Amino acid sequence: MGRYSEGGARRSLLRFEGWIAGVGTESGTRVVLGHWRRSPFGAFSDVMLERADGERLLLAPTAEIAAFVAATYTFDTVRIVPVSVRVAADTWRVTAGELDLRFRTGRRGWPGWLLCAVPEVLARRPAWVALTDLPARLLMPGVRTRGSAGGGRTEWYGARDLRPVRAVSAVFEGRDLGALAPVEPPVRFGFGSAPAAPSLTRLTTTVALGPAG
Repeated sequence: MGRYSEGGARRSLLRFEGWIAGVGTESGTRVVLGHWRRSPFGAFSDVMLERADGERLLLAPTAEIAAFVAATYTFDTVRIVPVSVRVAADTWRVTAGELDLRFRTGRRGWPGWLLCAVPEVLARRPAWVALTDLPARLLMPGVRTRGSAGGGRTEWYGARDLRPVRAVSAVFEGRDLGALAPVEPPVRFGFGSAPAAPSLTRLTTTVALGPAG
């Protein structure tokens, strides 16, 4: 755990390193996968899902992780379910309770190559990530790299790679969600959305907890 000074207060920092995938489907359901290889909770994956009618669901592997994520983002429903992610070359297979999701990534474009040049040490620094917020919003409307989260928390998303998602198949609660579609309308879990173009992003997420007592 690190420390960060903001407004004269020293705040505790938690870091999550891994990948976020955001995909839309023809049914209107949008899915955001978090796949974390390093975090304060160890390695884990979780899924945020927003239905076409606006219901927001969290699928998390443990009560502890669900409590932390639900205190940081906003959901209508929280479910504790086994979450499994398997990656083979460019194909990802995700199972989370009644969700069975597969997606295939394509070759990175120039934004991905540009992000690959960002040193890890910069991606972990809130001040650097804050500087990238305006360019990110201009290039990808709805995307934010810094913002206020629930519980008085602040988040920074330090991206280090970006690949397009080219195909998806998804079944949730026995229903086929349809073919790949843009992440539209934007998801409403937190202060920003996943990119409208389905994608897989490698990043460091930094969460500052409330002011230290």
